[in-house]
Amino acid sequence: MALIVQKFGGTSVGTLARIEAVAERIIATRKQGHDLVVVVSAMAGETNRLITMAQALCADPDPRELDVLLATGEQTTIALLAMALKARGQPALSLTGDQVRVQTDHRHGKARILKVDTAVMDQALARGQVVIVAGFQGRGPDNAITTLGRGGSDTTAVALAAALKASECQIFTDVDGIYTTDPRIEPQARRLDSIDFDSMLALAAQGAKVLQVRSVEFAGQFQVPLRVLSSFSEGQGTLITYGDSADEGVCGVACCGQSALIEVSGEGLDQAAPGRLLSPLQDAGIDADLLDTVFETGKPLTFTVPLADLGQALPMVQASAIALGGAKVQCDNTVAKVSVIGGGFEADTKMASLISRVLGEQGIEQRLFRTTPKRYSLLVDRAQMEESVRHLHRALIPQKSSS
Repeated sequence: MALIVQKFGGTSVGTLARIEAVAERIIATRKQGHDLVVVVSAMAGETNRLITMAQALCADPDPRELDVLLATGEQTTIALLAMALKARGQPALSLTGDQVRVQTDHRHGKARILKVDTAVMDQALARGQVVIVAGFQGRGPDNAITTLGRGGSDTTAVALAAALKASECQIFTDVDGIYTTDPRIEPQARRLDSIDFDSMLALAAQGAKVLQVRSVEFAGQFQVPLRVLSSFSEGQGTLITYGDSADEGVCGVACCGQSALIEVSGEGLDQAAPGRLLSPLQDAGIDADLLDTVFETGKPLTFTVPLADLGQALPMVQASAIALGGAKVQCDNTVAKVSVIGGGFEADTKMASLISRVLGEQGIEQRLFRTTPKRYSLLVDRAQMEESVRHLHRALIPQKSSS
């Protein structure tokens, strides 16, 4: 008998019929002899509905109260799923993040999990109950409800699996695993049976939407066995593996059309400038991706931030620029980031040349780029993002033989 943590996303529990289907899947797993902790998201569309209501009352809702509101979405789902299980004779217990004692830091809307208390879950499991936990939420140091950001239920599931020392954390979603790129953009994308942790982290960080990047970071930190599966079909999904990863080859192409480019220039930019500009963003939970591989004094500093965070990030960068002697800040919100994920890129000039040639032949301008051992990221006009992904995928990722 194993202890398994399963997570079901919003589309998986989007209707009462789908909640009942999830209940049947849970019972089938129980019949195999496994103990189960199940993490669920709000029903599809519910979080957006709650945000719309809040913004109808106030254009800029108070972050604390917004978290209180948004946490009700998951609370609805845990109660409905527990009811569906009990109606089928399966003992179950629904728990909010607070009842589980998921402790987070203070950042509303982007909280990070600090600690998970397993006592309540352990007791329920010992009684033979399936534990149903509200994902996406916890409690901050001021006893206020906090939320973990979009996709935060993934992180909840991985954190619970780590704390409980589960045999596996299974993320059920509307796709049947991790693909080499978004199949909606490139029909030739194919599912991967497995992917190494470093590559998965790079894919998630650069726009792949199947797993929240913080959930992958958490899984790597605690070596949580992590598998992505479909809620709507059978199959083995994709397993994230640990240990030595391949040094060569491309495993995926990721893209993010919701990025904004910020450039800071001026004579006051010295070697300390990157830290002084980016540290306030990091403290606010804003992910800034520095595009300069080597910073030189006096050289413009360029980085991207999520488009959704631009309104918060830009004033912070402008304030830091003033402190750096009045450096000039420019912003471009018409860009998209495309990233080729694999291994051995940092020393592979042939890969950089190949990527440039593939895009150049299609008349796509590569505006800026960054190379690391695991990825080659570049900026293109947002209107050309999907075209860039298709051409790079077809040029760099071999297709499986039809035989």
